[in-house]
Amino acid sequence: MQYQLSAQRVDATGSLASSHGAEVRLATDMEGRKDAPNPVELLLAALAACMIKGAERVLPVLKFQLDGMRVSLQADRQDAPPRLAAIRYEITIDTPESAARLDLLHRNILKYGTISNTLAAAVPLSGTIRRAGDDRSS
Repeated sequence: MQYQLSAQRVDATGSLASSHGAEVRLATDMEGRKDAPNPVELLLAALAACMIKGAERVLPVLKFQLDGMRVSLQADRQDAPPRLAAIRYEITIDTPESAARLDLLHRNILKYGTISNTLAAAVPLSGTIRRAGDDRSS
């Protein structure tokens, strides 16, 4: 499988990426923009989308009841050399499923995620999954 995307500079404050008719505004200026994600935020959005899509992929196989899902991410950037030093996530699931089944979903999300596997090979990736309304993580 191959993916294609093109991006172009629109002006000094931003750029535009497009793929198969969809467009995403990019914050590519030095000051940042309120109406567009910067490159790190785009990377985190790709990881969040990968995790949500991964859950969607395995839900029918696991016969898992998912009523809602949220992924929160944080990345630590180092300056020299400029790179991400760590990425942390928390997946919050609205479900009546047991803790063991929640853990099974978590393992499957990570095992089959193209973006999560790619990033985990390059930067420490750690996180938890928890049930919505639960204070403890697993």
